[in-house]
Amino acid sequence: MHYGHELQFGTFITPKNDPPQFAVRLAELSEASGYDLVTFQDHPYQPAFHDTQTLLAWVAARTERIHLAANVTNLPLRPPAVLARAAASLDLLSGGRFELGLGAGGFWDAIEAMGGRRLTPGQAVDALSEGIDVIRGIWDQGDRARFQIDGTYYRVDGAKRGPAPAHNIPIVIGALKPRMLRLIGRKGDGWLPSLGYMQPGDYAAGNARIDEAAIAAGRDPREIRRLVNIGGRFGAGAGGGFLNGPAAQWVEQLLPYVIDDGVGTFILASDDPGTIVQFGEEVAPALRDAVARELRATDAAASADSITLNPLGSAAAPVRSSTVRAKRRDGIDYAAVPASLAADAIEPGDAGYVRVKSTYMRGGAPGLVLRPADARQVAEAVDFARANPDVPLGVRSGGHGISGRSTNDGGIVIDLSRLNAMEVLDEASRLVRVEAGARWQDVAAFLAPHGWALSSGDYGGVGVGGLATAGGIGWLVREHGLTIDHVRAVEMVLADGSIVRADASQHPDLFWAVRGAGANLGIVTAFEFEVDEVGALGFAQLAFDASDTAGFLQAWGDWVVDSPRDVTSFMLMGGARPGEPPVAQVMATIDSDDPDTVIARLQPLAEVAPLIGQDVRLTTYESIMANAADGSHGAEGEPTARTGLIGRITPEFARDAARFVASGATYFFQLRAVGGAVHDVPADATAFAHRSAEFSVVAFGSSRHRTSEQWNELMAPHFSGSYVSFETEQGPAAIAAAYPPATLERLRAIKREVDPDNVFRDNTNIEPA
Repeated sequence: MHYGHELQFGTFITPKNDPPQFAVRLAELSEASGYDLVTFQDHPYQPAFHDTQTLLAWVAARTERIHLAANVTNLPLRPPAVLARAAASLDLLSGGRFELGLGAGGFWDAIEAMGGRRLTPGQAVDALSEGIDVIRGIWDQGDRARFQIDGTYYRVDGAKRGPAPAHNIPIVIGALKPRMLRLIGRKGDGWLPSLGYMQPGDYAAGNARIDEAAIAAGRDPREIRRLVNIGGRFGAGAGGGFLNGPAAQWVEQLLPYVIDDGVGTFILASDDPGTIVQFGEEVAPALRDAVARELRATDAAASADSITLNPLGSAAAPVRSSTVRAKRRDGIDYAAVPASLAADAIEPGDAGYVRVKSTYMRGGAPGLVLRPADARQVAEAVDFARANPDVPLGVRSGGHGISGRSTNDGGIVIDLSRLNAMEVLDEASRLVRVEAGARWQDVAAFLAPHGWALSSGDYGGVGVGGLATAGGIGWLVREHGLTIDHVRAVEMVLADGSIVRADASQHPDLFWAVRGAGANLGIVTAFEFEVDEVGALGFAQLAFDASDTAGFLQAWGDWVVDSPRDVTSFMLMGGARPGEPPVAQVMATIDSDDPDTVIARLQPLAEVAPLIGQDVRLTTYESIMANAADGSHGAEGEPTARTGLIGRITPEFARDAARFVASGATYFFQLRAVGGAVHDVPADATAFAHRSAEFSVVAFGSSRHRTSEQWNELMAPHFSGSYVSFETEQGPAAIAAAYPPATLERLRAIKREVDPDNVFRDNTNIEPA
């Protein structure tokens, strides 16, 4: 009975510490020889052995690809809550390469001598069962309920969950006896016996007992990988007994264990380098080929005879665990997820879900996160989303968008983070290709060695795709324009799954529309940008006493507009602390490597109000943008952000803005310079039409009703447009603010052509004409 698992191979190495690097060298050899897994005994009471947990961490750091596990962890001496965190940490540090082998105990005299509790065989099984619950509970960081287990052997009372592992760590259990086998069927992800302790027929009988227990527990037996430790010797002659002969004999004798007994992983127990190399180079590839031939023959025979294969037969594919399936959301056809996307997809029950469910400002609970690796897989993801029309669809490049529309509740998210490649297409014209899932700090680092930069946002963690289809108001905007002004072509997937290139000559209407309204029209998978030569920059971070808030706003705004274009500045205010004056934080870039020029540009502003903090330095665009951590976000709830575009700051605007900040309706009130080079592009050249703006204004609020009420009363009358990336309000009014009538009419006509069914609707949505 074949369970549908891809055949894998591992090594089982003695963790002896004399010499200290012995086991490490064999692990490195295992990786070099093509093995999938390296494992070590775990006997904490054995002074001749390394501590296995420490050894695993060291081996993880010395290897790049191979997975690691204990064979198997001695749970009576490894408290499960602590073990869970150690396993998750090692999995995160190794990039998802850790697997947890567990054993119930044994060698009780030695365990008791180390301070462990002596258990009977039955008690050991029960303790292992409780331990598994503790481990999985610690890993379930997305569960907000109080974590409490009042077990006979292990007790948890309010322990903090997390960290979540990098992937769904399989719990593989070493077992031979019936009670342990039934436990595997109920809770395990893998069965790992040693073949040397088994008689002919024992493996098949063990499978049957596991399968029976799995089905009784509502599980699919295919969830459980079948592993086995093997040992033997290579020799020139045949007929020397089981696994005692040439490589071809090993292949012949191991093949039935795969075809008939469903073994998915063979683990070679050997400390001999020659045996490890020979098995990896001769047995493993030959056995894979033999298994593939046998399975093809089985499938062909079944097809020719019109036989319906057993659901556990050779045509079956591995399935997700019952724990994951139990958390699936209604309305999504999980069984129809394309095979190319299924392995990397993340569901609510998966370990990595907590890192992809939310965005920078919006808490989410999507039912499925698809992570395509190229444009073709993006097209498959779009096809799948179109076949599930009754659930929301979000598209995420970096997940930092203020609007938060790249997540949802119960829907599908297409996450582009794996599309992050960058390349120089033409050195002379400074033309580069950047995939949509890259983040701006990585783009800045990529361009820096060439002496180039690309005007983007102000935060390095923002994804390229979202910003470069909306506008892009960043640190170089007054000198070099919006990010969209540097786009020369896009590769994108349309709602019908087609992949197109849009530029000035191919699909010119689409190319016009994608620069400012791209989220409505498809998924851009890659951009071609013409970047700028940018050297050292002056970067200032200044703090002012803004007791005269209106006066400061007026003066700062005049300074920005009247400065040369090599100056770009942002200004941020929040609510004043009790007993302290309001503080205005000003950040500015000056495109000059001359300190005197930098100071000269800043000096007029320094005279506006008392300066209470300053940091002015010469730096690089790469350093300015290197301000982000990893790409995961943990927001909860719905964001509230309002935005608008204005010309010069008038006394009336400054007065009302001061009242708005003082009202307490916002904790984050920011103005960003937009003018300069932005004015040079005609208003009808892109879907971002508000080319006369001098400033973008944005406010975050903790109370949607209060923030919007004050915003509509005090701020909205001053605006002549809005910027879609910073607006959380949806509906006709938001659309009208973002796109003037002529622009909107043209966009609706293009939408009708490329997305008539409004597949891409979970955004500032433009409905088809």
